[in-house]
Amino acid sequence: MPYSIMLDAGHGGRDPGAVYNGRQEKDDTLALTLAIGEILQGHGIDVLYTRTTDVYESPYQKAMEANEAGADFFISIHRNSSPTPNTYSGVESLVYDKSGIKLQMAENINEQLESVGFVNLGVKERPGLVVLRRTKMPAVLVEAGFINSDTDNQLFDNNFNDIALAIAEGILDTLQMNGLIENNTVPGDGNNRPDSGRPDGTGNQGTGNNTEHSEGMPQYTVQAGAFRNGTYADRLQKELLEQDFPAVTSQSDGLYRVTVGTFPTLDEAVDMERRLKRAGYQTVIVSR
Repeated sequence: MPYSIMLDAGHGGRDPGAVYNGRQEKDDTLALTLAIGEILQGHGIDVLYTRTTDVYESPYQKAMEANEAGADFFISIHRNSSPTPNTYSGVESLVYDKSGIKLQMAENINEQLESVGFVNLGVKERPGLVVLRRTKMPAVLVEAGFINSDTDNQLFDNNFNDIALAIAEGILDTLQMNGLIENNTVPGDGNNRPDSGRPDGTGNQGTGNNTEHSEGMPQYTVQAGAFRNGTYADRLQKELLEQDFPAVTSQSDGLYRVTVGTFPTLDEAVDMERRLKRAGYQTVIVSR
């Protein structure tokens, strides 16, 4: 049975949520929620939605829907707001209390969103929120930037796909780290096609002399990140190189992938993956 996640687009229908200069929270949350769901579904997650159109349901109704469906996790997507426009900016995630896998997932989502460019405001306890208190499964409410911050709105609009990918990565990373799903791919990684990660299409990824492994024998590399924005890939590659990891960046299928090494055996790739994990990186071994 695949893991199931109930995605909740905050507000809806007669409840617009926060409003700023004609912009309504309910519209941003619905678009983002559907984009996140598409990524998760592509990675074998059974995705359920509290809404896919502009309709209203109370927070209690949404919590009950998740409970009745037997979802394994509940993720609610919102935009934040402050009393005075352009006073605050950043992302934060809310949980019932700071414990268990929900806290880990909230922290992972925040860290991924920080890599997109948001200020990370951390994880907060909100035991009074109905969708966190009434749900029977681990639940996280994500505030994807302030809707009355021009800075956050520009980031939201210009990096929409990256934001959806970041939230999906935070969810999937948590499931993988806890052994709940196989750690065999990352969001946006396509199908690990034979040409993925090869800047020149030859299969050598900068090695230039490993052709003996390209005929009928798999090669392995360790992927440390996949981004739709090349700036983030460049940043990660530079960080890895500074620590003497032989990182390279390649582009395929609309993504910039940062990988470390090319190995003829799985054992060698596993050794490199362990080194990277000890250094604090979330990785996946990719075969070619």
